[in-house]
Amino acid sequence: MLDKPDPASSHHDGNGHSDVSLPEDLINELSSESLTFVEDLYTSYLESPSSVSEEWRNYFARFPQKSARKRKPGFGPTFKRHSMFNPPAPVRNEAIDRQTMKIADRQERLDQLIRNYRVRGHILASLDPLGKKRATPAELMPEFYDFSERDYDRVFSTSTFGGPKQRTLREMIQWLKNTYCRSIGAQFMHIDSLRVREWLQTRMESTANFLKFERPEALRILRRLTDAVGFEEFIQKKYVGLKSFSLEGAESLIPLLDLAIEKAGEQGVDEIVFGMAHRGRLNVLTNIMGKKPREIFREYEDSVPEMSVGRGDVKYHLGYSSDWMTESGHNVHLTLCFNPSHLEFVNPVAMGRMRAKQDRWHNIDRTKGMVLLIHGDAAFAGEGVVQESLNLSELRGYRTGGTIHVVVNNQIGFTTDPAQSRSSTYATDVAKMLQIPIFHVNGEDPEAVAQVVRLAMDFRKEFHRDVVIDMYCYRRRGHNEGDEPSFTQPLMYDVIDKRPSVRDSFLQRMLERKSVTEEDADRLQEESVSHLESELAAARVENYPHKVELPGGIWTGYRGGKELPADQIDTGVPEESLSNLLLKQTELPDGFTPHKKIKRLLQIRKDMAAGERKLDWGTAEALAFASLLTEGYRIRVSGQDAQRGTFSHRHAVLHDVKTGKKYTPLKHLVSGQGTVEIVNSPLSEAGVLGFDYGYSLDCPDGLIIWEAQFGDFVNAAQVIIDQFIVSAEDKWQRYSGMVMLLPHGFEGQGPEHSSARFERFLQLAAESNIQIAVPTTPDQFFHLLRRQVIRKWRKPLIVMTPKSLLRHRDAVSSFSSLTSGSYMKVIGDTSDLNPQKVKRILLCTGKIYYDLNERRRQTERDDVAIVRIEQLYPVPHEDLEAALAPYPEGTPVYWVQEEPENMGAWRFIYCRFKGNLFGRHPLHGVYRPASASPATGSGRSHQFEQEMLITESFRDDS
Repeated sequence: MLDKPDPASSHHDGNGHSDVSLPEDLINELSSESLTFVEDLYTSYLESPSSVSEEWRNYFARFPQKSARKRKPGFGPTFKRHSMFNPPAPVRNEAIDRQTMKIADRQERLDQLIRNYRVRGHILASLDPLGKKRATPAELMPEFYDFSERDYDRVFSTSTFGGPKQRTLREMIQWLKNTYCRSIGAQFMHIDSLRVREWLQTRMESTANFLKFERPEALRILRRLTDAVGFEEFIQKKYVGLKSFSLEGAESLIPLLDLAIEKAGEQGVDEIVFGMAHRGRLNVLTNIMGKKPREIFREYEDSVPEMSVGRGDVKYHLGYSSDWMTESGHNVHLTLCFNPSHLEFVNPVAMGRMRAKQDRWHNIDRTKGMVLLIHGDAAFAGEGVVQESLNLSELRGYRTGGTIHVVVNNQIGFTTDPAQSRSSTYATDVAKMLQIPIFHVNGEDPEAVAQVVRLAMDFRKEFHRDVVIDMYCYRRRGHNEGDEPSFTQPLMYDVIDKRPSVRDSFLQRMLERKSVTEEDADRLQEESVSHLESELAAARVENYPHKVELPGGIWTGYRGGKELPADQIDTGVPEESLSNLLLKQTELPDGFTPHKKIKRLLQIRKDMAAGERKLDWGTAEALAFASLLTEGYRIRVSGQDAQRGTFSHRHAVLHDVKTGKKYTPLKHLVSGQGTVEIVNSPLSEAGVLGFDYGYSLDCPDGLIIWEAQFGDFVNAAQVIIDQFIVSAEDKWQRYSGMVMLLPHGFEGQGPEHSSARFERFLQLAAESNIQIAVPTTPDQFFHLLRRQVIRKWRKPLIVMTPKSLLRHRDAVSSFSSLTSGSYMKVIGDTSDLNPQKVKRILLCTGKIYYDLNERRRQTERDDVAIVRIEQLYPVPHEDLEAALAPYPEGTPVYWVQEEPENMGAWRFIYCRFKGNLFGRHPLHGVYRPASASPATGSGRSHQFEQEMLITESFRDDS
């Protein structure tokens, strides 16, 4: 018990009042926190004497009650707080004696122990179903704070902790262990916000972080576990040796998702977008997404191979959508994103999809939709796209209101142990970059899983931030069903082989508590097996319907497949409208002070609007955006310098030089216009491109653009390109109108600022899967952007955009060229030469045209024609044939490119036409020599190479 203070230690002044002031020699020993403890106790005593222990009641009773009044926050009525600004008078008194000091000191040591349990208690948590334990940190041991056995039954104030306001040390330690060291380990003390930390502390400490199941909840969880375990066992028996990437050992994922969806419905969430890799995907498809098992069994049967020749994907990569009616009567739409085997790259795609949905709903507070991502432990720690995606979570242009991250922690990556796959303590440590909690939970304790889900969902609703649930489990089988895991982890799998299923261990606990009965368990199991058997029988009928589901809903009316003649539509805009739209973008709010160079830019655009100057590249783009917005289309542009433009040509968002305020003219064109969002992205390629691709999947009626800072940097996002953008229609029947703007052009800026790797996109081009364009004039760019949105043929568009052409004197257009027509896939020779006199045809694309045309002017060559291919894919055979038709048969065609021979479009062109164009024109090439690197780093060497290239193009063969 607490030691009683010595009555002789109090001091009374002549008026009978107690002046309980700290003796000067104790000031350095007593912290403000300890003094606050005494003050709080005294305040509680004044309000209700019975609220404090008998020892403190006896102590406080010595002070006259008439002087007691409620203290203001932070100041005691009797105990004086000292500071360097208000030093104590050098008057010695004995009101708070050394015994009281000991009490306060013990309290402070307890507070330190409490804090360290909050910080480090997760180290002691029983997280691993396989029983692996970790050593107890010294700071979690009472002896570390000089507590002895005789202190265990002392009463302490626990007002800063959830639950009773007073407890013995023994009770307190047990409560701390229950809260932070059972089946849940919480990491949250890295969060800066006191409000957030206290919210989490209160939620966990008031309940000891425990949720006990009543019979209805126990039956629901048992049913989910029975279905999960039963599905895996059924697959293993019926399709022996075939890959399924079983969920066995992690079946608690199914009730976890069930609980999350139910909670989301209670919180008003209308739609959840899921992203996950292949482990457990079939189980999730069946038991969460509602895909009929017969469909999965039919995919295993694979009885109609001709249906999937050259297309489709394996069953554990496929997506699915369905509706879920919660117990509370709320309908939640579920969407599981399709996903390749490239783990974690679906993360930004799922986030982008939800952002598009929220924008379409005008859900500015991001509450109606939610993203739930299911990760693997090795991938979460190892894949850089995880960090990129986490970084997007709180950025204005990418926020979705908080993602629930569930890590299915197998404690192994394929055959690699954690010690070989990460340098961090936890697989989730990368998530500590965010101000969010990370909950580690034992997957064999469904009650703990349920508590964590409830806590995570409430946290997300309260703070609109991400949450991480790290569910410790194991992988009963190898990476796939053909692997033998004991080759590499013999000890681990010796333990796993002896373990009952999660369902059986949970059932045993519930039986002991009498929450369920054996009859309940048998009935649920019989129902599960019977259902699967009937579904298998349905899958094996001969007349099983075969159908390919094309995108519907918001995608109704759009199509993929091949381009049709009807897709070449007029994209012109009346000149008066264009002039007004351009003038509107030069108007600024009253009092807005632009940069002096921006002021000159606005004047130039006014001159353009008046027809006094021709249009440059940036202006044509601005007009394309403005015209689409006034027609009601949505525009989203993101990139590392998208607002200004890497090459200072866009200036879509202006900054007041005096106040720093921003103004976006495109947002103020006409009432009822479409929404525009120009976003400066983080320094990320894979994450941001994945996000914007995902956005395009749920925004068919918008112009969705990702712009690389330099086209060369696109190679950092190659997985998104290969696995999603160019192949999604073929694999998953999913369309996208995603636009990629990739600055490209050899201008002496070195190997990493020259090439957008043109050849890679051409190599990936097949079955009309993408469009690859290289516009050479502003009006072409204008029509290209408008065409992408207005027509209903939806394909990703890759545009090799210029750098030097942004301000080239010849790369300009008139208003009249924007008023009618459409994008020209091929531009024939625009000079007035006589086709019959032509001895050589130069075929090219992009910036090199201007260099060739300038040399032709200088040398007055009227026997050389220059033809531009403005769309490389789909290959415009008819347009190119028509452009070459005026020239005599046998006239040689030289493909001219700046890129080395093994890069650029040369090999693509040569393979397509087999060395001869349309049987009339022999085909040759002019290019830099094949090279391992795109370009030289020497500016003078570049000029030397370029001169050789141009000279070779005009070499006289005669």
